[in-house]
Amino acid sequence: MEQLQTALIATKVLRSSVGQVFESLANGIRADHGEENKESKYLCELQELLTAVNVNLREVEQAVSTLNPPPGPFNLANTTYLSQETTQDRQALYSTLVNSHKWTDRIHEYSHIIQTLLGQNSLKRSYINTSRSKRGRIQTSTHNVSPQQVDSMIATLDRLYNEMTVTVSRPFATNPVLQVTLGHVLKGAIAFKGLMVEWVIVKGYGETMDLWTESRHKVFRKVTENAHAAMLHFHSPALPELAVRSFMTWFGSFHNLFSEPCKRCGLHLHSALPPTWRDFRTLEAYHQECKP
Repeated sequence: MEQLQTALIATKVLRSSVGQVFESLANGIRADHGEENKESKYLCELQELLTAVNVNLREVEQAVSTLNPPPGPFNLANTTYLSQETTQDRQALYSTLVNSHKWTDRIHEYSHIIQTLLGQNSLKRSYINTSRSKRGRIQTSTHNVSPQQVDSMIATLDRLYNEMTVTVSRPFATNPVLQVTLGHVLKGAIAFKGLMVEWVIVKGYGETMDLWTESRHKVFRKVTENAHAAMLHFHSPALPELAVRSFMTWFGSFHNLFSEPCKRCGLHLHSALPPTWRDFRTLEAYHQECKP
């Protein structure tokens, strides 16, 4: 398989170099060749490209020469009879089947890559901790807590942040949704799963609030994206209440969304947007392009 992979890579490189030759022929003499001796410069460029094609072709030949031919014909089972169909509609089934096999192989390859990447991610937010203590009790997680504990935390939030107006609803059984209003600037819906922030949506002050539709204004869509990043940044299974307070402090820093200039460039608007990013530690305002 390694030899076959090497041959395929060499073929891909050869196709790329041949494509560069045809692209150069299609463009002809360009402005970057200058005014003096532009014909000779163009010919030298073509010569270099053709030399690269010759080198890549030799590499393909060497890679192919190391491959061993299959011992016999491939066993296609009953699919071999598809190519013997006389009707035109059924003759196309064989090529469709081959494409389906290629698509399935590609899905397997991508799934293996995704599994490797997810296995390296140690951030687990939405799964119950099934590890048991010495006494055999299941350890509690940040989203497996009593509603009374959640209500106590929410009451603390309402007293800590004067610039916020917080109302609570429970459309999903015991899990609360906070409706947060920052003055006349914006509104946010923050869905909890126990003591864990599960979802955030930010909209304008005059928009209808729900958890599923985005704001019609680009500035609040950007704030929503940054709120999702902050939600993951402040997550702490060991200190869930501190994580929520830190997130709410960060969220409350948007009360001056349209009045605070960017810390780096000093401008209020950049690409027709105010500073929609707040630093996680200092809460300083930055444009998306200016953030550190």
